[in-house]
Amino acid sequence: MSQASFAHAAKALRKADADRYFATLVLPVDRREGVAALYAFNAEIAAIRERVSNPAAGEIRLQWWNDALSGEEHGAVRQNPVADALLGTIAQYQLPVGTLQRLLGARRFDLYDDPMPDVPTFEGYAGETASTLYQLAAMIVNGGGQVPSGDAAGHLGVAQAMIGHLRAFGYHASQSRIMLPWSIFAANGVRESEIFSGVESEGLHEALGQISELAGEHLEKAELAIGAVPAHLRAVFAPVSLLRSQLDAYQSRGTSPYAAPPLEADWRKIARLMWWGISRCR
Repeated sequence: MSQASFAHAAKALRKADADRYFATLVLPVDRREGVAALYAFNAEIAAIRERVSNPAAGEIRLQWWNDALSGEEHGAVRQNPVADALLGTIAQYQLPVGTLQRLLGARRFDLYDDPMPDVPTFEGYAGETASTLYQLAAMIVNGGGQVPSGDAAGHLGVAQAMIGHLRAFGYHASQSRIMLPWSIFAANGVRESEIFSGVESEGLHEALGQISELAGEHLEKAELAIGAVPAHLRAVFAPVSLLRSQLDAYQSRGTSPYAAPPLEADWRKIARLMWWGISRCR
């Protein structure tokens, strides 16, 4: 583990997932590197589909990371700076490797074009990916100790995944992918072919409205649960401020659900996170 690896991980995170990078800026200075390494690992995994030509190649990359976590090093794993920073963070804070391996397993879904079946499956997927990151980040901020933040991490992770996929609905539709619960679309009479062709309908708007309401319910439960988290750990959950803004903007939008959402200026995001941290973490 080297300082250069942590610096590389933070830089890679800033490029691949700016919102999570900004979220590290409100954390205690001596914990930022570890959380950034965790988030950079997640960004690497989330981007695998975009970087490979077929699912088999994606499976190989996931297996490489699984072997790295298991200690079955094929080649110089530590020469990968994100892996080096992650393994160093795992050792320093005694993070549960099995939790990260379940994240890898959940991300196998991303490699294929099957639609997300239903709400319970989506919530399980979000729990193993987004919620897991909050729980592990809280452990890092707590110096490696277990933290009572399950409800906050669980609901916030589901809300984040749902809001993110609502905002990316048009992009995923252009790839013939449905990452939101298909059962809700089907119940409103929407067909896959209509989504893939960019067709708008009353049923589509109703389905997306129901999903956004569900996201709002998870976000409200997360906000309530965060209030019960020990003050010194609440900064981990500062992204709730960005998600609330994004959901409000989505629900009041006047454009097609297939249109790319407007982007908020980075300085506004940073200010929103900082203000939330100042007002909620004391």
